[in-house]
Amino acid sequence: MGKTFTDDDDALLAELGVEVETKKAPSRTPREERIVAGFEEIQRFVEENGQAPQHGEDRDIFERLYAVRLDRIREQADARALVEAIDHQGLLAVGGTAYAVAEDDLDDDALLAELGIDVETPPITELRHVRSTAERRAAEEVANRDRCEDFDKFKPLFEHVQKELDTGLRETRPFEMKAEIEKGRFFIVGGQKAYVAEKGETTLTDQGRTDARLRVIFDNGTESNMLLRSLQRALNKDEAGRRITEPTAGPLFSDQKIDGDEASGTIYVLRSKSEHPLVAENRDLVHKIGVTNMSVEKRIAGAQLQPTFLMDNVEIVATYELYNINRTKLENLIHRIFEPARLEIEVRDRFGRPVIPREWFLVPLFVIEEAVERIKDGTISGCVYDPQQASLIRRDTSALADAKPNGKVGHE
Repeated sequence: MGKTFTDDDDALLAELGVEVETKKAPSRTPREERIVAGFEEIQRFVEENGQAPQHGEDRDIFERLYAVRLDRIREQADARALVEAIDHQGLLAVGGTAYAVAEDDLDDDALLAELGIDVETPPITELRHVRSTAERRAAEEVANRDRCEDFDKFKPLFEHVQKELDTGLRETRPFEMKAEIEKGRFFIVGGQKAYVAEKGETTLTDQGRTDARLRVIFDNGTESNMLLRSLQRALNKDEAGRRITEPTAGPLFSDQKIDGDEASGTIYVLRSKSEHPLVAENRDLVHKIGVTNMSVEKRIAGAQLQPTFLMDNVEIVATYELYNINRTKLENLIHRIFEPARLEIEVRDRFGRPVIPREWFLVPLFVIEEAVERIKDGTISGCVYDPQQASLIRRDTSALADAKPNGKVGHE
């Protein structure tokens, strides 16, 4: 009678150098693949931003989607079990937020479609969510992806496009027509960036419509050889489906407000009057850089009571008025540039609790002004502050688009 090997037997055989055949783990279903890929996107967000995605109307649409996605994964036992092994950031251990209908301005079905989680089947008498055969076929084709073996070649493209989105060189707009699907263009479908790497020869369908085979690369490292019309249907069905525009020309800053410009807020640079030793010793170098949609004077009112202002009064050093600009994205860009010089300082709030403010930097004012000028002329892409040289340097040497961002900001 043959012997059945136990785990202990396997360990002994391994010690003796005898290989034991390991059963292959069952492959995941398309839904499970989407959940895992979606969770990995949340992990990348946490790595890049240092915190879990949050709900709120003031948050970026993708952060809000990631927050909803994380809540759904936490709530569903099978989804939790699927990603527990890769949850090295402890995201599942945090309780889900009780936001309930906080995001009710976004359609639930659209959100769940973004998350890659199946919508609960409605009552049989309710047919409004039933999809046509063509729609189901399009969705399945998007879901059936293969691992992109040469993703290293495309990863820098996705990173560069994200930088251009952050700086305003590119923007996202609703998908409108098939003609927009061309080689070299970027889209957002199913909550992921998609890049059309190849477009085959144009053919005619049985109905006399044009079509073509595409090679589409997704930012989670997968790819699909889908038909152009399949990508078109997926983008049309996806309420959050977007196209990413090409870099467009136009100044980010303007010395004067133009008629019709809509004020968006103000960048402010502050200097602290705190007697904290670290601040007192570097008074001329320690600056807070932020963006507000109210007057700066109103924003700093009661500064001595707020940890973000180091629990002391502040001096306004410079301000820049914004027009037609996403305040949050611009602030994130500025903070990312000066991240190497972020001031590590701890203060106590009114209740004696320790707080570490995140918007103070050990950087001279003239470098901040240079950063503003570089944003103004569109040369900020790839720049980062080097504390050793006390100057802005190129973070990478790859060729960058010489286009300028949209929107305007005027110096006061």
